[in-house]
Amino acid sequence: MEFLEGGKSVKRILRGAGERALDIVFPPRSLITGKVASQDSVEAELWSHINFLDEPCCEACGFPFDYDLGRGVLCGRCEIKRPTYDRARSAFKYDNDSRRLVLSFKHGGRQEGLSVFAQHMKRAGRSLFEGCDALLPVPLHPSRLRARRYNQSLILARALSKQTGIAVAPDILQRVKATSSQGGKSYSGRKRNVSGAFAVRASAKNRVKGKAFILIDDVYTTGSTLEACAKTLKRAGAARVDTITLARVANPQSVPT
Repeated sequence: MEFLEGGKSVKRILRGAGERALDIVFPPRSLITGKVASQDSVEAELWSHINFLDEPCCEACGFPFDYDLGRGVLCGRCEIKRPTYDRARSAFKYDNDSRRLVLSFKHGGRQEGLSVFAQHMKRAGRSLFEGCDALLPVPLHPSRLRARRYNQSLILARALSKQTGIAVAPDILQRVKATSSQGGKSYSGRKRNVSGAFAVRASAKNRVKGKAFILIDDVYTTGSTLEACAKTLKRAGAARVDTITLARVANPQSVPT
């Protein structure tokens, strides 16, 4: 019998029972503190710690400002040298409160907050979507992908695609150099590390010229990785390259990644 009184199916009842049993064996834990809690309290505790980012910010790199300085204002670094990408936006600040959340997703594969991640990435990047042709996840080198088994940037891009209706194009950019981790490197070290690391696939070159893209990544630290990707796309003829990341380090010297 498929349906019971009240419209509940047997399958739905069994699924619910199974989920409750799993909660007993593997109770929900906070992604920030790691403590056991009910699902509702996990969610409330989780998001209460997050410092969300929005305007006012640098028009180019999205660096958060304390005060509204007017439209089109650039931060000190972008005044000196504007980045190759056109605009960068991030959903929340990467700090000691959000670090566990981001790393649990990036390295632990935990996706409990994925739909909320996408909602806030959509909010943060709301000015970038008009005219965008595709979302491009920052690619992993094949050796890193084999080790990790998933690309967190692709997961974020697909979640954001569901929110915006913009297609994901994971087959345009490729990582052609196996770089070491960016963690612990200086700004210049990060820049050298990703120099020449990306390329547009030969089969995708005719899909880049004159197009507008949004690069998707997990954390903006110095912007070196996004800069390298944007340079590769612009050299191949892209008309516009914006970026949206889940989190952003406001002070690259303050929090290890």
